[in-house]
Amino acid sequence: MPIEGSDYFIYLVDFPDCRAGGMVTPNDDGTFSVYLNARLSRGQQLTSAAHERRHIAHDDFYRDADIDEIERQADALSPSR
Repeated sequence: MPIEGSDYFIYLVDFPDCRAGGMVTPNDDGTFSVYLNARLSRGQQLTSAAHERRHIAHDDFYRDADIDEIERQADALSPSR
């Protein structure tokens, strides 16, 4: 899912003590870094990448909203749900 006007970089990272599928952070230059759990299967990583890209596409980093609500909304936008 390309995101118009947004550049993002995906990294596989070992999350030894975390069950999270991934996380995303905004960078100072306007790009985003997406970190995916290297311990997950390829399919789970793709699902996590899509979830993190939804956060980018919906400007979730710049919203004043409860994090649990932001996560529920990102999950609800998933094509598989």
